[in-house]
Amino acid sequence: MAYNNDGGQGDFQPQTYKGNWKCSKCNGEITELRFEPDPGRLNQLLCLNCFREKKRTSGGGQPFRR
Repeated sequence: MAYNNDGGQGDFQPQTYKGNWKCSKCNGEITELRFEPDPGRLNQLLCLNCFREKKRTSGGGQPFRR
C-alpha cells in the first residue's frame, strides 16, 4: 500500500483513489477507495456500510476452530 508522507513524524495517510463507482449490493455511490480498483472487478465493489455488514454476517475476524 502506498503512503503519502509530508515529512511529519508518524503522520502517514494511506493513498486514496478518487472516482465515481457504484456499490454492487446497495447501488450507493462510492467516491473514494483505499486501493486501486481492478477494472475487471468493478461490479464487485462494496461501499463501506455493505462491506462492514458482509464482514459482520460472515463472521470475519473470528478465529478458526476445528
